[in-house]
Amino acid sequence: MATPKFDVTKHILVPKHTIISERERKQVLEKYNITYKELPKILVNDSAIKHLKPKVGDIVKIVRASLTAGETIYYRGVINA
Repeated sequence: MATPKFDVTKHILVPKHTIISERERKQVLEKYNITYKELPKILVNDSAIKHLKPKVGDIVKIVRASLTAGETIYYRGVINA
């Protein structure tokens, strides 16, 4: 009998991840006055984003719950290992 696979995206400690659109990408890079290369990175095969089928060069938006701020938003650039 096969062991059921664990879906990491359903875990309470894994925040919501989404790939942002080209329009949002331009807005984020302008807002923070940075280039794509200056973003923190996330691997294309990371378990938290694998289900999104990301491509190298995409930007992932991560929304985390925060006790003090309600929620915080982080951005990561998708790279290949």
